[in-house]
Amino acid sequence: MRAFSELLDRLALTSSRNAKLVLVRDYLKATPDPDRGWALAALTGDLAFTAAKPAMIRKAVEARVDPVLFGWSWDYVGDMAETVSLIWPPDPDYRPNREPELSEVVEALRTATRAEVPSLLERWLDALEPRGRWALLKLVTGALRVGLSARLARTALAMIRPDDLEPVEAADIEEVWHDQAPPYGELFAWLEGRAERPGEAPGRFRPVMLAHALDDAEINALDPADFAAEWKWDGIRVQLSFEGEARRIYSRTGDEISKSFPDLLEALDFEGVLDGELLVVRDGEVAPFADLQQRLNRKTADAKLMASHPVGVVAYDVLSEADEDLRGLPLTERRERLRAFVDRIGSERLSLSPLVDFANWDQLAALRADPPVGAAAEGLMLKRWDSPYVAGRPKGPWFKWKRDPHVIDAVLMYAQRGSGKRSSFYSDYTFGVWTDEGVLTPVGKSYFGFTDEELRRLDKFVRDHTIERFGPVRSVKATRDFGLVLEIAFEGLQRSSRHKSGVAMRFPRVSRIRWDKPAREADTLDSVMDLLDAIERGGGRVTARA
Repeated sequence: MRAFSELLDRLALTSSRNAKLVLVRDYLKATPDPDRGWALAALTGDLAFTAAKPAMIRKAVEARVDPVLFGWSWDYVGDMAETVSLIWPPDPDYRPNREPELSEVVEALRTATRAEVPSLLERWLDALEPRGRWALLKLVTGALRVGLSARLARTALAMIRPDDLEPVEAADIEEVWHDQAPPYGELFAWLEGRAERPGEAPGRFRPVMLAHALDDAEINALDPADFAAEWKWDGIRVQLSFEGEARRIYSRTGDEISKSFPDLLEALDFEGVLDGELLVVRDGEVAPFADLQQRLNRKTADAKLMASHPVGVVAYDVLSEADEDLRGLPLTERRERLRAFVDRIGSERLSLSPLVDFANWDQLAALRADPPVGAAAEGLMLKRWDSPYVAGRPKGPWFKWKRDPHVIDAVLMYAQRGSGKRSSFYSDYTFGVWTDEGVLTPVGKSYFGFTDEELRRLDKFVRDHTIERFGPVRSVKATRDFGLVLEIAFEGLQRSSRHKSGVAMRFPRVSRIRWDKPAREADTLDSVMDLLDAIERGGGRVTARA
């Protein structure tokens, strides 16, 4: 555990992307199997322990430390793993011969029952120093929060390849990743030149191609004739991989979501791999994203839900057809292959993403601001006609040009400490708008959109103007005559019976802190509902074969 805990500690304190890559690369090179494989699984989010629960950790520490003292300490520190690692009193009668190895911990937790986990945790906590305890608890809870994405971890993995061998990229690893299981012995053997490359099984995930955000200043440097434009639909990006008996639906990050959408699997019959957008579509009409949310993150979907929320896919690209890999072809050719592919299938569950006709950027900007498909599109995609389909986010071939977000002025009502690096700051904010009765009602919550300096000022405001405490949450003074106004930007708005205000926001963030604006001049619930009505009138329609 010592090397793994040191890795996590240094990653948490390192902000540089390249420095993180070097740290992970060096760890993977120096650490033997299977420890490095289990560490990689933890870093990529592919390691979970069903029998271990955070409540077990709290129960264990409260058996050794006064619960009130622990509660105060947790509130002050803001992170449970860090609090327990510092406050844990080792058993004076326990004299371990050595610290546990990472593989020892992982293998024990994978086979332990819920009744066995508490005693294992206590024994390991007694044997470890504070940094090791912190790493152990982060491993158990799965909340590493060290600023390292799964793709970045795989990029570091590619860097362990010896210099005398042909280099590999993260995309090469992602091609075979989903057929490998922790601790990835076969994968390490290939990268180190001790074995052949693992085979590519049918139905595997192909790394997706992503776009760079485009702003108004950059677009004038581009030639309109070089680009195709299509709508950026407001759903979730998916990949349909139908190869022989292997029929799977993946999210853009490679998570298999097939079990949530059995109706889509049954409705489509083809051999190939498609890239597209998953939407709820009723009679050709694209439903709001809130309808799709009813089907996301479910392990299964019953017949009633599938009937009330039928899903379809708007196809953006074709990656393979039968056994032919098409990703190296230019977009012009792939587009024609995709059109013929969709026409041949002839299913109402699958449509071709329509191209947007435009002569110049001004004309396209006008369409972006007021799209004929309404709220169903969150902006435009610009793709070079000559671009192949490559993994990752290369600069230049594809751009996303999103619509300007909706904006309201709301008043800060509640604040809560963040996690990880923000555990010492009140960085999670609940905000509200005025009702007809002159009281605030919450309409959203946000924890990003501000700079570190602005966070320090916000944190001070919360501490200086707290009027009540509810566990980890502070109620902040907010009246007609006194309060902090936050300009909130968000992508969408929908009706919600689960929220007191009757509305729910999509992707809210703090776009500006209005230190200058009186709280009484913040928006009202009526104005928010008027905006919702306008959004709903926008609608959105996609034809089966555009």
